[in-house]
Amino acid sequence: MSYVKEKTVVKVAIDGVIQESQPDELLIDLINRTGGAVPHVCYHPQLGPVQTCDTCMVESNGRLVRACATAVADGMQISTKSAKAAAAQVEAFDRILSNHLLYCTVCDNNNGNCTVHNTTKLLAIEHQRIPFRSKPYEVDNTNPFYRYDPDQCILCGRCVEACQNVEVNETLSINWEDPNPRVLWDGGATIGESSCVSCGHCVTVCPCNALMEKTMLGHAGFLTSLKKSALSGMIDVVKGVEPETGYGSILQVSEAEEAMREHRIRKTKTVCTYCGVGCSFDVWTKDRHILKVAPEHGPANGISTCVKGKFGWGHINSEDRLTKPLIREGGQFREASWDEALSLVTRKLSEIKANDGADSLAFISSSKCTNEESYLMQKLARAVIGTNNVDNCSRYCQSPATQGLFRTVGYGGDSGSISDMEKADLVLIIGSNTAESHPVIATRVKSSHKLDGQKLIVSDLREHEMARRADLFLHPKPGTDLFWLNAISRYLLDNGLAHTKFLDQWINGLDEYRKSLETFTMEAASRISGVPETTLKMVAYMIAEAKAMCILWAMGVTQHTQGSDTSTAISNLLLVTGNYMRPGTGAFPLRGHNNVQGASDHGSMPNMLPGYQHVDDPDVRQRFEAGWKVKLPATKGLDNHQMVEAIHAGKLKAMYLIGEEMSIVDSNANYVGDAFAKLDFFVVQDIFFSNTCRYADVVLPGAPSLEKEGTFTSTERRIQRLYEVFEPLEGCRPDWKIIQDVANQLGAGWHYQHPSEVMDEIAYLSPMFAGVNYERLEGYKSLQWPVAADGTDEPLLYTKRFAFPDGKARLYPVAWIGVTDQPDSKFDLHLNNGRLLEHFHEGNLTYRTDGIREKAPDTFVEVSPELAEERGIQSGTWVQLVSRYGQVRVRALVTDRVQGRELYMPMNSVESPVNRLTSSHTDPVTNTPAYKEASVHMNVLHEVGESPLPHINSRFGHPTPQNGVEVERKWKRPDYAPPGNGLVQLQTKS
Repeated sequence: MSYVKEKTVVKVAIDGVIQESQPDELLIDLINRTGGAVPHVCYHPQLGPVQTCDTCMVESNGRLVRACATAVADGMQISTKSAKAAAAQVEAFDRILSNHLLYCTVCDNNNGNCTVHNTTKLLAIEHQRIPFRSKPYEVDNTNPFYRYDPDQCILCGRCVEACQNVEVNETLSINWEDPNPRVLWDGGATIGESSCVSCGHCVTVCPCNALMEKTMLGHAGFLTSLKKSALSGMIDVVKGVEPETGYGSILQVSEAEEAMREHRIRKTKTVCTYCGVGCSFDVWTKDRHILKVAPEHGPANGISTCVKGKFGWGHINSEDRLTKPLIREGGQFREASWDEALSLVTRKLSEIKANDGADSLAFISSSKCTNEESYLMQKLARAVIGTNNVDNCSRYCQSPATQGLFRTVGYGGDSGSISDMEKADLVLIIGSNTAESHPVIATRVKSSHKLDGQKLIVSDLREHEMARRADLFLHPKPGTDLFWLNAISRYLLDNGLAHTKFLDQWINGLDEYRKSLETFTMEAASRISGVPETTLKMVAYMIAEAKAMCILWAMGVTQHTQGSDTSTAISNLLLVTGNYMRPGTGAFPLRGHNNVQGASDHGSMPNMLPGYQHVDDPDVRQRFEAGWKVKLPATKGLDNHQMVEAIHAGKLKAMYLIGEEMSIVDSNANYVGDAFAKLDFFVVQDIFFSNTCRYADVVLPGAPSLEKEGTFTSTERRIQRLYEVFEPLEGCRPDWKIIQDVANQLGAGWHYQHPSEVMDEIAYLSPMFAGVNYERLEGYKSLQWPVAADGTDEPLLYTKRFAFPDGKARLYPVAWIGVTDQPDSKFDLHLNNGRLLEHFHEGNLTYRTDGIREKAPDTFVEVSPELAEERGIQSGTWVQLVSRYGQVRVRALVTDRVQGRELYMPMNSVESPVNRLTSSHTDPVTNTPAYKEASVHMNVLHEVGESPLPHINSRFGHPTPQNGVEVERKWKRPDYAPPGNGLVQLQTKS
């Protein structure tokens, strides 16, 4: 099955040299690709034609055209250097300089990447013909992360294009009809009170210093930290000598200063430490000061980031970082040396193993740590201690999705790449607040939906951003997704709308599956789910009519008692409709943490060795035993949930946990805390003294992602390298080194000098990673598993066969059981929970960034307007939520994002964690907690404080959607004429 199409080659003459191209390539890209040098200020390859700057004028068959908006055609005769083209380029750039004050030597953006500076040099501009005109606006400093200087703004519109059509937050615009145009936020609000989500797209693509990160200002240059009065004087001196010396001499001075910066500014590639999208970028640093995050080359994100990835790094240099080991003595913690702490850890683990057996110990790896560190953690458990009691936090979120895919298609990961979500004709999102939990993935869906006609269906309890954008929004009753999904599959099969050819060729188990659907009628689905039958049929027909469909889902599916079965039903639906094996199709369970996929991939699971090889398979064990030179346990170990039960039962005596806030992120948090208090010995390894550390006997200071090397694996199975940005703080150690130290004190004899050696061992023992090595991952190169020994990877799975012995997928019947913890007369409200854009989980990292804390200072509970009216609640009213398992005190936020008697509480709190309210009910297949099945009683405390979300939060803004920068409005201005005596062929934007 091949999808490679032969491309037509066209030939174009550029300045007399014949170049080959494809018909759809833009002229500007061809010129840049073949080493040409045509100026371009507004064009960015990830934005496409903006057409505001006019500097890329070239002569095509006698006419001036914009190279950024002209597709190549066979036989074109292009001149980039003709008198006509050169004059138009200079004229266009002269207009740009009239909007920008050149003072490069004392500018924080003088780092070799300023487009305005570089274009001035390229065109050999010596003097401006149109003098600089100051704009009648103040600098806007109201956003905590970046500022906008209208006087430096050249009105290229890159920022608008990025905001409107890449990020699709639709905040920025330019009022071209204004006598003095500028970039506007929400049509004229200050940035700080607008709908801006601080994603950073605008700052990233700005070609000059109009938009700049505040962390750059006064830090990047040698002279830029001077007082404003001194800087102004220096700028005046520069402008005073320009008429005599010209810009050439002035630029030489600034370039000398820029060259000096190269010796003190480091640019280091890393991978984001937050969600599972896998954004990568350069981190610019000066000493331990983070100047900025610069995304551009990341295979998953390109220029895109969210507020956390772009600006949420305050935790790295936070004053409360752990820098010394801590030992509990007499109910208090004291500082200790590494030798003392490690000796105590290994002595206690050895004693407990000797007295109670290896299975009385348990190990929990971190989804924040690297693949290599997770591998070593499970190796410590299995090869050194001798237990399979090892797990990671995928148990809390994505294990059910993995199970659903194991059952049906064979691999437990996304079946394609983010690019497939962009290509799909239809995207169905179920139980995922994608715009807040996986913001960069949401940008791709929003952009395709806005610009390319992609259809979008969203099923969720809340009317969040993706729901509001959807062509069809379903609001089913909590926990009923399985029923309506099965009903859709049956309806498609019964009405001749299934992909019969695909089913015949690629699927096993159709007859048994059809029988299992007998009770799943549309009428029953409507009754159970509360979704009208007509709406469900509309969904069925939209799916049937789509040529390619992707389904995205997350914890709104997996964190239910039937999370595995609902995930299975999703994959079944994709199989029934033939939506695997092709670009633009497939299953996408969106992974929550930066390396939750990798932690499971590399064996931090009680039943799987690295590469999803079963611990009870003798051949697998033999391979690892030969590699590790030890005898390995053969029976499945305990998962996270079972570990807690085993502590209460007195069977589990000791635990070693890395980088997880388990005491408040596990469900029924009070019960979990009680368990930790019963442990004979508890080791916690973290970068801060977390809530979980309170239960520890020893606390070891690890290192965050910017202080180590290794790899992460993202939601699309993409393995990427991260490099050491900073040396670890004095007293801290990278987690892989700590694990090795513990193992060696226990007699292991490990000798890893670098994480690359660990990856080589992984590749040797795990066929899934056979071709993975650090050379193939150098820089921004990445691999998507499975990776063959020759380095061939699979961005799209199942193009030739499914991952079962016969190559066929399996329809897997699932039954309807129902929801636990239903509301009743006492606990009369349903409580949903999840993420908040600004924070990551409980906020241990994000609250340490001042700007994030300013925008979202506390947690809250969302209350519907109708329930608020009934109970006498307003935003800021304190309420007490009481469940069958615990209680919390929290302020209410009245919003129409929730309806009726359904509440929503974000997870971003250590003081009032939502998991004090959740139960110990789990999905029986994976033991994933049913976080989303909680019922509460709400006591209104009649204390009214400030709104938990301040008025400067983006949710109170008013976006101004439009199709990009709308350059046609600029062209209609009476003072606009195309450069080159009006001989330009205007290209209307589609």
